[in-house]
Amino acid sequence: MHQPIQIAGTDVWLDGEGPHTVVMLHGWPDSPALWDSSVAALKAGYRCVRFHLPGHQLGKPSQPLSVVDTTDLIRTIVDTVSPVQPVTLLLHDWGCLFGYEFAARHPHRVARVIGVDIGDTGSDGYLASLGARQKLMIAGYQWWLATAWRLGPWAPALANRMTRFMARALGCRNDPERVVWQMNYPYAMQWWGALGGLRGVLPVERLLGEHMPALYLYGRCKPFMFHSPGWLEQLARSPGCAVHALETGHWVMGHKPAEFNAIVRAWLDQATRTGTAV
Repeated sequence: MHQPIQIAGTDVWLDGEGPHTVVMLHGWPDSPALWDSSVAALKAGYRCVRFHLPGHQLGKPSQPLSVVDTTDLIRTIVDTVSPVQPVTLLLHDWGCLFGYEFAARHPHRVARVIGVDIGDTGSDGYLASLGARQKLMIAGYQWWLATAWRLGPWAPALANRMTRFMARALGCRNDPERVVWQMNYPYAMQWWGALGGLRGVLPVERLLGEHMPALYLYGRCKPFMFHSPGWLEQLARSPGCAVHALETGHWVMGHKPAEFNAIVRAWLDQATRTGTAV
């Protein structure tokens, strides 16, 4: 990755050229490098913009932000890199939650959304679609990571070991030295209301679909999904939207990069050429 520019105290990487801008948000426990293959696939024709979520950049003081402050940061970056034209959001994991909320708060700044593996996780339909064992599995790993975040200031070595153990168990293959407890704050937001919690976040099912074109990609090879079957069917039927399932785990773009990027590029090309999506 080349030298970033600074926007609101955040390192921002810009690659590629073209009339349309794609803003890429990673999740836990990743970095902008998650999108390396996607940038390579899109930079001939699109301006690709990446930056670390708060608390995820090693070597800098950890400054986790609330949902409101995070969406404000995204707004500042979007307004700087694309002051007139609305952008496409390419989102994964917690990047989905923050990106969906940004789109809900500032719909005039977002032309379309590409969500990866996180859908309507806050809906009643999603909770109803999970079995008891699946609910326990989700609660277990999320509570573990939230606990590691709480322990971090007092026992950082233990908190890092806990975080790296869970990352490996969940299928993340990042270098363990680049996975640290400070990245776990979204789980503390969810479970304990840290940094203002997640109360008031707009339900995704009210955003994507009829009101905003969306492409949703997810991995089939997981013990549980992060969307409800009903929402998936609703999105697939919505004009301008598409759904694709790949034979991968949660890190779809890393497990099958060529297939993932081909789908994203084809959908984007059609959407930007016609002003809609397929």
